[in-house]
Amino acid sequence: MTDPQSYLTYVGARTSRERYARGNGLNVYRVDAETGAWTHLQLVPDLVNPSFLAFDRTQRFLYTVHGDSTEISAFAIDPETGELRFVNRQSTEGKNPVHLAVDPTNRFVVVANHVTSTIALLPRHDDGSLGAAVDLVTLEGRIGPHRVEQPFAKPHQVEFDPSGRFIVVPDKGLDRLFTYRIDPETAKLLPAAPQVKAREGAGPRHVAFHPQGPWAYVINELDSTVTAYRFDRGTGALQPFQLLSALPDSFAGNSRASEIAVSADGRFLFVSNRGHDSIAVFAVEAASGRLSPKAWQASEGRTPRFFALDPAQRFLHVANEDSDTIVTFRFDAASGEVRPTGQSQRVGSPVCIVFKPVA
Repeated sequence: MTDPQSYLTYVGARTSRERYARGNGLNVYRVDAETGAWTHLQLVPDLVNPSFLAFDRTQRFLYTVHGDSTEISAFAIDPETGELRFVNRQSTEGKNPVHLAVDPTNRFVVVANHVTSTIALLPRHDDGSLGAAVDLVTLEGRIGPHRVEQPFAKPHQVEFDPSGRFIVVPDKGLDRLFTYRIDPETAKLLPAAPQVKAREGAGPRHVAFHPQGPWAYVINELDSTVTAYRFDRGTGALQPFQLLSALPDSFAGNSRASEIAVSADGRFLFVSNRGHDSIAVFAVEAASGRLSPKAWQASEGRTPRFFALDPAQRFLHVANEDSDTIVTFRFDAASGEVRPTGQSQRVGSPVCIVFKPVA
């Protein structure tokens, strides 16, 4: 199979006045796989905070949660143009859904409700539509010490491991990681491994799995650290083995870590820092999974809430929420270097980017 010449790219954004946002909805682009240049194709307007996006397993449908709201929407993707057609909308049975994921069987969508401390399970139908929630799990435990950011349980992500058997849920409010699995017969979310305590006040936000080794890496938002865990592929259990700062030791200001990702070959890990406004690059030791810092690249904008590597691993695209830009960087897969291309796309309050190769 030859590499695609371009990608369909979908961008979620904040839109609400309460968020001081400038986004105008859900935008669709075509991105040149060789040059990284963006071309606008479609705006889906009149959506409230389409803030996190995920494809179904066939990439024929796209789903978005509506941040600060209580809903999730389904869209069909036109196979010729890549444009979106609304299918239906469902309640997430909770407030401020912040993340979603589709299970490997393509039967269920899992949603993290950040403010109401719950994980919801919704059925997904063959036509892409979503059914009403069939399960709702409340996360409980001792809250962290941060009075403003940790008043209650705050699940921030629902991430399937590479096998698709387990769902790891970083909880920012409880300083804990939970592991669940889906029972397909009963359509229930069940605990799969003992919960793991993070460092007090760390605020676990997102997790990224190594594509080959038995390791998972968690970005902790509140203390701007990265924790490396050994991941038991048979049980879903997590065991920490390394903790290091996401910031350079020369930085003494305030910053909040945000996104985390591992390159497709497993050699490098990336983290975004809001406040320091940078992308941190770490080398991953092949035998042990341990991390060592390589560089910090300025994000060329304010508040890099999200970033994504394109499927060919040629470019890293950074969503700078507070400067209304998506900035394109060239990624050198041999050295791990991330360097500016001079290209940026104007997008109001961007917070999520997903790619679909053009057939």
